[in-house]
Amino acid sequence: MIRRMTSILVLITTLIVTTAFGNDPVFSEYKTKEFTFKGHDAKIVFPTKKNPNNYWIWRARFWGHEPQVDKALLEKGFHVVYVDVSDLFGNHEAVKLWNDFYDFCVAEYGLNRKVVLEGMSRGGLIVYNWASKNTDKVFCIYADAPVCDIKSWPGGMYNGKGSPEAWKACLEAYNLDTISVKTFEDMPVNNCVQVAEAGIPVMHVYGDADVVVPYEENTALLAEKFRSAGGSIELIGKEGVGHHPHCLKDPSPIVDFILNSVEYKE
Repeated sequence: MIRRMTSILVLITTLIVTTAFGNDPVFSEYKTKEFTFKGHDAKIVFPTKKNPNNYWIWRARFWGHEPQVDKALLEKGFHVVYVDVSDLFGNHEAVKLWNDFYDFCVAEYGLNRKVVLEGMSRGGLIVYNWASKNTDKVFCIYADAPVCDIKSWPGGMYNGKGSPEAWKACLEAYNLDTISVKTFEDMPVNNCVQVAEAGIPVMHVYGDADVVVPYEENTALLAEKFRSAGGSIELIGKEGVGHHPHCLKDPSPIVDFILNSVEYKE
């Protein structure tokens, strides 16, 4: 046991290359820690008074964008954490790095062994891909205009605008080409079934005028499969809204969903 604990401590010290404490401009009223984890930018925001259950929300993308939910949860004693894997598009390398970062957060800060996942836009890829392989570690998923099928974004193979530059990087990340990707299945629109079968509640917020990550090609398809697998998914559509801005001006429905999922008590 002592040898095992020593090896864990050695692993932790080798994972962190640089560390800096300070006030993040978005979360200026809280202590933040910015560091490098295995070559990827990472952040942790500490609540003024942490929840006794050490709850945390793990943001997958767009740090600081529309932070209403994160700030509301900080007030409830949640930690907010982030590690940037956006250039990996939720592939196996990203999932492995998230596995390691999860272990680090739980071991280093004593965070709850279950986490709330927050996936905005392409963040939906890693959130679902990781959750589907770690269903015992997830309280719930809040996904916001999430990418559920890489053929929709960045591929633009249907009606969405797509992104040629990101599509090239995405195919390289998955070691795919424009032919093999057509039969590729390891992505949220399929992996959501494992999440549903595990009984993990999910909420999606989306704009019905989104032409970047169209609802019909992403959330609508995922929701259909999710419900068919017996899962509980709540959808909040924003009339006339495109891909941005994410979240809701009043985040109460999202915050309440998360607090109910973790069975939060004052």
